[in-house]
Amino acid sequence: MVQKAKILLVDDRPENLLALEAILSALDQTLVRASSGEEALKALLTDDFAVILLDVQMPGMDGFETAAHIKRRERTRDIPIIFLTAINHGPHHTFRGYAAGAVDYISKPFDPWVLRAKVSVFVELYTKNCQLREQAALLRLQLEGGGSNGDGSKEAAGLLAELSARLAAVEEQAEALTKQLGEDSADAAVVATAAHLERKLTGLRRALDALEPGAGGTAAVLPAQG
Repeated sequence: MVQKAKILLVDDRPENLLALEAILSALDQTLVRASSGEEALKALLTDDFAVILLDVQMPGMDGFETAAHIKRRERTRDIPIIFLTAINHGPHHTFRGYAAGAVDYISKPFDPWVLRAKVSVFVELYTKNCQLREQAALLRLQLEGGGSNGDGSKEAAGLLAELSARLAAVEEQAEALTKQLGEDSADAAVVATAAHLERKLTGLRRALDALEPGAGGTAAVLPAQG
């Protein structure tokens, strides 16, 4: 049974959190509320999240400052952040969001279907990443404990091939997504989203290649989610 991904919703207005929950409930994932930047950072200390939906305008620590703290932490720096804002001060304001580490920047009121579709991309990537890491851990155990066993080696080789095939499928999906984004939009979100996907998939492929026989990578560790 695949464990549900956690999505962090950060907004100081309860009605906005309720609206986000209504929109994203169809994804059937675990939705976690935070009513301030400080509360979001506290949640990130103990839980892993597939994506963060972060309101820009909040009293005290605003969205930009919260994102800066998230990106400074080793544990959380690679978690995708989607900024939500009710204001639009032009390109400078938007690019400030990308500079703070956002993978997307959505102005309110937003299209519920579009928001749900964008969040689902990062949930799927997170889920695939977790599955690959778990299978890679099993593969390492087989390689380390069954190296002298012919059957164990064959089983490990088979699992490695399956992992590689699964990752190839994710890489193909990401390539198709990037192409679709490029056709549908010309804003900076395309560049940021494509770069994030490419960086994470490249890390996964590199770690998986290190497990190949003769690569000296039986202790390789697949990168953390994000």
